[in-house]
Amino acid sequence: MATHPQPFYDAVVIGGGHNGLTAAAYLARAGLTTLVLERREIVGGCCVTEEIAPGCRVSTTSYIASMLRPEVISDLRLAEHGLRMVPCDPAIQVPFPDGHVVPWWADREQAKAEFSKISAKDAAQFVRVDEQLKKLARYLQPFFLEPPPEIDTRSLSGWGDLLRVGKRFRGITSSEISQLVAFLTGSLGEFLDHHYESEKIKTMFLANNVYGKHGGPYQPGTAIGLLFHLLSGGDHAVQGFSGHVIGGMGSITQALAAAGKKLGVEIRTSSPVAKIETRNGRARSVVLEDGTEIRARMVLSNADPKRTFLKMMDARELPEDFLSAVRGIKMEGPCAKVNLVLSEEPRFTGTPATHTALQRTFYTLVPSLEFAERCYDIAKFGNIPEELWVDCVVSSNADDSLAPQGKHILTCFVQYVPYHLREGNWDEKRELLGDRVIRKIGEYAPNVPNSILARQVLTPLDLERTYGLTEGNIFHGDLRLEQLFFMRPVSGWAQYRTPIEGLYLCGAGAHPGGGVTGAPGHNAAQRVIRDWKKGKFKEAVA
Repeated sequence: MATHPQPFYDAVVIGGGHNGLTAAAYLARAGLTTLVLERREIVGGCCVTEEIAPGCRVSTTSYIASMLRPEVISDLRLAEHGLRMVPCDPAIQVPFPDGHVVPWWADREQAKAEFSKISAKDAAQFVRVDEQLKKLARYLQPFFLEPPPEIDTRSLSGWGDLLRVGKRFRGITSSEISQLVAFLTGSLGEFLDHHYESEKIKTMFLANNVYGKHGGPYQPGTAIGLLFHLLSGGDHAVQGFSGHVIGGMGSITQALAAAGKKLGVEIRTSSPVAKIETRNGRARSVVLEDGTEIRARMVLSNADPKRTFLKMMDARELPEDFLSAVRGIKMEGPCAKVNLVLSEEPRFTGTPATHTALQRTFYTLVPSLEFAERCYDIAKFGNIPEELWVDCVVSSNADDSLAPQGKHILTCFVQYVPYHLREGNWDEKRELLGDRVIRKIGEYAPNVPNSILARQVLTPLDLERTYGLTEGNIFHGDLRLEQLFFMRPVSGWAQYRTPIEGLYLCGAGAHPGGGVTGAPGHNAAQRVIRDWKKGKFKEAVA
């Protein structure tokens, strides 16, 4: 048991993932003494670059930067701390079983020309739909960097929030309102069936949506991904931006950590938090697994809601209805990762000989909507599908510093797989999953299976045990309508505060949700700073 006195902090942040680091940097910039406690030996959470073989570094979990908020990049001067992103172009590339590889170029006219080779009608429709989607996404854009509304007509603040929301939609037409509602509630499959005739064109849209979500493309609520992926990102706030991060995804969190330290943030690694101590309904301190108690005026948790409230707190300190709502959050992460070191670059059949190394970087192996729906149907009953949806990123083609000359990095995102297996357990089935992923890749890039030098398989259970994601959910809670906006993490507690005074959520389990955006961390910090300026926490905590 540690006995040496601990310094007193204005704010302690539990978890050094990208949102925790973002929140900490903003708090320090506002003048608060801030400590970040990270359970692992490195910061970054699921946004890390790790060595899986000598000299070979991989973005082990998250792997593409798409919606990292431009405001966070600018405010915290991340470029000055080494952040550099190269746009993915094509943003999506799908090889089909017939040997046809279809790229989706970042330039809309170039994409239209590519799609015209498949269907002139669909190519023309693509331009119309793209304009429609981008306009609707712009209505949603402002909500990402502010708290969701407090739906309470009994209070002035509730009415104020409703007025704020109303102003965001000034100028919207009744037709656009109908379209927004349809996207929030409808299915991706039905939307695509309505607008496009070519199965290949439909599959191109599928390939950029429903990542990490429960449900096949025909499940209600899956269309919303079309709008989320058209929010702005990157240094220049480009709608629909996606980028390769030089140095791997860990360069984002290394830049955030460096920015925070420059502002005065203290960061401790290998410091797992066991408990959040409360007294009289107020957070007072955190206790590490080694017994060290660290006092603070405020505590921000970057852990997911279930880990925060069900594992780090005494249930007697929380209202029963709140606990019941937290227990009901849909988690059960449906995805896995497989990371490979290869002796040669993957050669995907059908890739044009004119493609540059950067253009030979991103391939999505999902041949049709029917395939994806069937894959999910198998996984939802606890079985590992024989045929898997696999995203492949040859990251060493975008950044040759990730591996020594002559070696190549292939990182693969896999869905759909179950968290709860019908038979056996993930420790027994890990290599079976890896084998099925390699077999699927081999159908499109036949040279891969015999060129593997190192392999890392991360099952949903590994994501939970290693990266602290309850039930392996990469979004800290499924992105479904009843768990978004003012319902995230649970109804009545969507504005980063919790039933415990001085305890806030700053991770992906809070609005606006998952992905490497920095938005929850940014928004939570702004809420804390506003409360701090009101003088709520400035007195010393005994």
